[in-house]
Amino acid sequence: MLDIAFDTIVMRPYVFTFFAAFLLICVPHVGWRKTLIFTVAAYLIAFISEKLSISTGFPYGWYYYLDSTSHRELWIWGVPFFDSLSYVFLTYCSYTTALFILSPLATRSLDLITLETRAIRYSWAALVLGAFLQTFLDIIIDPVALQGNRWFLGQIYGYHEPGLHFGVPISNYVGWLLTSFALVAVFQQIDRRREEKTPYGIFALPFRSLLGPMLYLSVLIFNWVVALWIGENLIALTGIFIFTLPILMVTILAIARVNRYREEELQEHLKDYPWSPFNRLKE
Repeated sequence: MLDIAFDTIVMRPYVFTFFAAFLLICVPHVGWRKTLIFTVAAYLIAFISEKLSISTGFPYGWYYYLDSTSHRELWIWGVPFFDSLSYVFLTYCSYTTALFILSPLATRSLDLITLETRAIRYSWAALVLGAFLQTFLDIIIDPVALQGNRWFLGQIYGYHEPGLHFGVPISNYVGWLLTSFALVAVFQQIDRRREEKTPYGIFALPFRSLLGPMLYLSVLIFNWVVALWIGENLIALTGIFIFTLPILMVTILAIARVNRYREEELQEHLKDYPWSPFNRLKE
């Protein structure tokens, strides 16, 4: 078991690197307790969704896992451990990217701070945008993962019937959207509990507001690089084409919004999150 646990990390270093980045970003954001609760809850939801799909075809459509590495890495009831774990950091980086888009932005001591409020964090806008952002990630990830036999992922799964999008069926993306809605909603519910004092683990990590979107971009770039490396230029270029305009729009609008907040927005932010970096850096 120790060998399998070790090999699980060694075989999938990119997954555990992204997961470690998630922990480093999420803990200063919401604290250790909420981070750990969300990690467990999101993993279970992701695992159940995958187990259901390979057994019933819902929510992703009919697909199957090729049990070719269970003697080397951790599998749970026919599902690779790392696969369900990926949903955790994909959900968080998608949700925080949505918060970055929706929240006023402020600078303090060369730091960029999203003036999040409880109303923004738990809004339908954050839920819907976060869910779609996560689904858009899978539009890039799944076609590359399906070519796993040509890179270090390995051929671990396939679809019973090839789909329209580089072999991926549309039902897969519909399932990802449904699951993403559930995952973001769960994060919102876990985060909804009010704290009387600063939650353990929260601290003013420099540029924390940018780290979620940067993790989102890192996942995109990783998959584009892999696609180009294995010669799937059309997959890579299609993904780059899809995301170029949204990335430019988010960047330009973010620059235009910096320090354009209203005093009421700032006060609501400080009221909801008195441990905000804005407060600490101001002091």
